Amino acid sequence: MSTKRDYYEVLGVDRNADAGAIKRAYRKKAIQYHPDKNPDDPTAAEKFREATEAYEVLKDPQKREQYDRFGHSMGEGGFAGAGGFQAGDFGLDDALESFLRNFGMGGGFADFFGGGRSDGAGGRRRGRDLQLNLKVSLREAAHGAQKTVKINKQVPCTECGGTGSAAGSAPQTCPQCRGQGRVRQVRQSLLGQMVTEGVCPRCQGTGNIVTNPCRSCRGTGTVRGEETLTIKVPAGVSTGNYMELQGKGDAGGPGAPAGNLRVVFEVTGDDIFERHGDDLLLDVPVSPIDLMLGTKVEVPTLDGKVALKIPAGTQSHKVFRMRGKGMPHVNRPGSGDQLVRVIAWTPRKLDRDLKRRLEALRDDLKPLIPEPGTRLYD
Repeated sequence: MSTKRDYYEVLGVDRNADAGAIKRAYRKKAIQYHPDKNPDDPTAAEKFREATEAYEVLKDPQKREQYDRFGHSMGEGGFAGAGGFQAGDFGLDDALESFLRNFGMGGGFADFFGGGRSDGAGGRRRGRDLQLNLKVSLREAAHGAQKTVKINKQVPCTECGGTGSAAGSAPQTCPQCRGQGRVRQVRQSLLGQMVTEGVCPRCQGTGNIVTNPCRSCRGTGTVRGEETLTIKVPAGVSTGNYMELQGKGDAGGPGAPAGNLRVVFEVTGDDIFERHGDDLLLDVPVSPIDLMLGTKVEVPTLDGKVALKIPAGTQSHKVFRMRGKGMPHVNRPGSGDQLVRVIAWTPRKLDRDLKRRLEALRDDLKPLIPEPGTRLYD
């Protein structure tokens, strides 16, 4: 069971709070607990990270809907039940970067605290995130599956080994940032000394300068290529669910990490079953005589045929529920149900002898049929 605090509790907002209220609450918490403002408080950094993690989920309508439905289990195991947020990978550096992005600080914290920071990764350009729309059948979604796909993307250049430099040469340390990838600028203002930090303009945050570019990749360190991936489809996925594959997007520039690959599932229709959430609906045609007298029918399920008893006097379109015979739940134990709708099926062609016998039966049944306007179902 997750020990994380509820995201709404972390930000101090009601579960019905709108986007504006959530943003204001986060900004207040982020300023209160920012590590640069609390250098002597070892708990402040964790509270800042916790608040930012909560905001990253609640600011996104889709992630918020999934969190409201699944709670913290939405990101366990690298699979997001349509929200895609992997809280387990969210560290302090991610929180600081997110804070800058959300409030347009452009790499500096001076607007709030009069100080700055430099992350150890510099400003190296991470590879682009990619998206793959993957079609799976209802049966594959029900039992889980493995799909092999080929992805066209940027891959490390084999000629230079991803360095961007021609054979026999190596990148030179940037003289402006001295390999840090970031530079600081100090200026005086009415509020005092202001320190800002940003990506080094000379090396574009890589920390190095390619003086002799590779002919194959022209100094970028990457070329267009292809990668074959085996993707594990979790049991119970539905259309719109997605999972993030870390480092499977475009390769980054020299010394930079690769992007991620988002796999979005599209579950196709089935010839037999009609899906409603995690429940499956199946129509079973039976004769009117069977509905009157009662019978047993063999009903197909995801795991094979199962006998279903139809009591005598059952009306057409009656729905029977077979517990646990539906789709597996995502991120929690158990399965939905299978709904069996029995429908009286009337043959279109009758031979003369059968028609004669049914006419006699109709006369016998006529007194048992309710009058027009009678309420048939309570």
